Amino acid sequence: MEKLYTAKVTVTGGRNGHVKSDDGVIDMELRMPKTLGGEGGKYTNPEQLFAAAYSACYDGALNLTARMERIKLESTTVTANVTIGKDTDGGLRIAAILDIEIKGVDKKTAEELAKKAHQTCPYSKAIKNNVDVVLNVI
Repeated sequence: MEKLYTAKVTVTGGRNGHVKSDDGVIDMELRMPKTLGGEGGKYTNPEQLFAAAYSACYDGALNLTARMERIKLESTTVTANVTIGKDTDGGLRIAAILDIEIKGVDKKTAEELAKKAHQTCPYSKAIKNNVDVVLNVI
């Protein structure tokens, strides 16, 4: 792989800790959500951070795919719903549903673009065969 960019982010304290990027743009406390036994509140958690990163990356791949296919889009919106739950082995695992809204094309074209973007998105590639992902074109 030819390196183009490296993000450096450090966490201390795990899920009830602190996350900070080397440039200081990300600098916040992490807490477990209430539904996982944490205090909740106005804090983020790993699932939210992953959902933000995945939806941003996927949306970029979607727009790139449309440009490469020479399809003009009005707009795109991607919402990642990232769930953590119990796996069959007793451990934990994550799953994702991507709600994908593509304006300016018909449903069939939107579904084809969504599938192609899933093949090119670096996050989709990274989690392939490890995370269940549903593409929900709305």
